[in-house]
Amino acid sequence: MKAKVIIERGTDGFYSLYMNEDKFDFGLNGQGNTVEEAKEEFLQAYNELKEMYAEEKKQVPALDFVYEYDVASFLNYYDGILSKSGLEKITGINQKQLWHYASGTRKPNPETVKKIQDGLNRFAKDLEQVHFIN
Repeated sequence: MKAKVIIERGTDGFYSLYMNEDKFDFGLNGQGNTVEEAKEEFLQAYNELKEMYAEEKKQVPALDFVYEYDVASFLNYYDGILSKSGLEKITGINQKQLWHYASGTRKPNPETVKKIQDGLNRFAKDLEQVHFIN
C-alpha cells in the first residue's frame, strides 16, 4: 500500500518527514540535519510502530513510501548531483533564483514549482532513453 511522505526543509536547515495520509490510524515522522538522517528516523519510527502493534496483536500494513519534496529540500538533497547551472538548463529557471529557493529565502510560486517539476520530468524521460554501446 502506498503512503505519501512529505519532505520539508525548515528555515533552520533542519529536515522533517511526515506522513500526509488520513487512511491510517497512526502517523509517522522523522527529523534530521539531512534528508538521509530524517528518512532513517522516519523508517525507525515505522519499525517501532510495527513492533508495538505486534505486541498488541495488531497489524500495521506493509507500506510503500512515496516521498514528495518541497523545492528547498529537493535542491539541497540533490545539490552534489545536480548543479544549479545544470538545473537552470533543465528547468529554464535562473540559477540565482534556484539558490534563493534552496536557501529558503524565497519560495517558488505554484507556476514555478510546475516548471521545475516539468523540466525534471523531461530530463528523467531523456535519461530513460539513453543506451550505451557495449
